[in-house]
Amino acid sequence: MVCLTSRHTRRTTRSGASRITLSVLTTLALTASACGVPDPSGDREATGTDHILNCDIEVPVSEPPERIFAAYQPAIEMAHALGVSDRLVGTAYLDAEVLDEYTQAQQGQRYYETLPSREEVLSTEPDFVLSGFNGAFTDENFGTRASLREIGIESWIFSPLCPSEDGAGDETIDPSTVTIEAVYEDLRDLGAVFGTEDAAEDVIADMRKTIGEVAETLDAAGDDLRRPSVMIGRPDADGFRIAAGPDFSSEILSHAGGRNAFADLDSKRNVDISTEELIDRDPEHIFVDVCCAAGMTPEDSADDVEAILSNPALANVTAVAEGNVHEFTFANRSAGVRSATVIAEIAGTIHPELFE
Repeated sequence: MVCLTSRHTRRTTRSGASRITLSVLTTLALTASACGVPDPSGDREATGTDHILNCDIEVPVSEPPERIFAAYQPAIEMAHALGVSDRLVGTAYLDAEVLDEYTQAQQGQRYYETLPSREEVLSTEPDFVLSGFNGAFTDENFGTRASLREIGIESWIFSPLCPSEDGAGDETIDPSTVTIEAVYEDLRDLGAVFGTEDAAEDVIADMRKTIGEVAETLDAAGDDLRRPSVMIGRPDADGFRIAAGPDFSSEILSHAGGRNAFADLDSKRNVDISTEELIDRDPEHIFVDVCCAAGMTPEDSADDVEAILSNPALANVTAVAEGNVHEFTFANRSAGVRSATVIAEIAGTIHPELFE
């Protein structure tokens, strides 16, 4: 019996005891998928044996990039997680400290506090630009992905943030793509692009283990599990800037046993609300997402936490009345390799009776 499918896997592992040719692995993946055997490359649609689709743009996998520019926290941390720190020619716009395991790898990297200009990026001579948010690929910043390809530079946007078209901003995100599975898919696909599949599978396995342990604990509560309403945001001049429905924090909260108190606001990721609306929504927990600098930690949100707790207008909000206003960072809202750890931390915070 010959089993066929339109999907395929690309494996060009740089490290490890064995190296399997592209054609053999493609054949194996074709056969496995059609015969009902799970394909370890995930469910990403691909366009050919040497390309893979990312946000409807073909990215080649035949020649792993050697000079990578990483923009935004999720991209920088994923580059380190995938073992390509030595290929980074520039990094930009961290929202907080990188995870402890990547501190050493980030030290010594060329770093820009905010997004550099297109000209500055090009001066680093990258052959690949990896971005944790789609804001990098606009005319105001690095230019569209198509314009970079015209000069020989490939690119990638984290798939939970695919815009409606190349060059569009993050108001155009499809909420159906905002899943933890999309993070795993990015890891696998980038592992194929970078030639570091083994590292990708290791990271995915660790993330699945952490999230699985949380799910097991929550499931054990059965019908007694309550999903408290949670706001993630911070004070601004006219009220609060909060994470709305399409933001990845909605997915994080769901896995942590909570729910986004503003999930129904689905026009864009970040929404400005009034103090009155916060009072009306009455969240049971508030996580104050301080942002944005390379050295920031959750403790840097302490002043905003205190301002919320001491605001007499908010005294009757459940989160304030019960002292459930927590230090947090914007980086912890983002889709990436830290998401599993964040899910576990939030679960322990909003369900202390289950995670003692």
